[in-house]
Amino acid sequence: VQLQASGGGSVQAGGSRRLACAASGRTINSYVIGWFRQVPGKEREFVAAIDRSGGSTYYTDSVKGRFTISRDRAGNAVYLQMNSLNAEDTAVYYCAARLATTAQPNMAVSQFTYWGQGTQVTVSS
Repeated sequence: VQLQASGGGSVQAGGSRRLACAASGRTINSYVIGWFRQVPGKEREFVAAIDRSGGSTYYTDSVKGRFTISRDRAGNAVYLQMNSLNAEDTAVYYCAARLATTAQPNMAVSQFTYWGQGTQVTVSS
């Protein structure tokens, strides 16, 4: 599965951005999808995950209430809606896929098999 993450860019603090994760030529409704982010010199960290049905979602504490992960009904994409952005949200954001049914809180990088190329989000104050 070749994932593509898109939607990154520059935004002012307090603003919003929506990231999208899609696979070339196929649906991703058979996969648990996770979003991670990474800043230079730090490990890649879990941001959010959604199960196959879209009925269960999980978030790291720092984004709860601000970020929303969702699937489109056709199973073509998973989105990460990011609101009330702040400078600490600046990072390269990656989407990842795991052939599974259920997601869990604080999923690890090692639990995901397929990764997109990353998209940069820069929040300026």
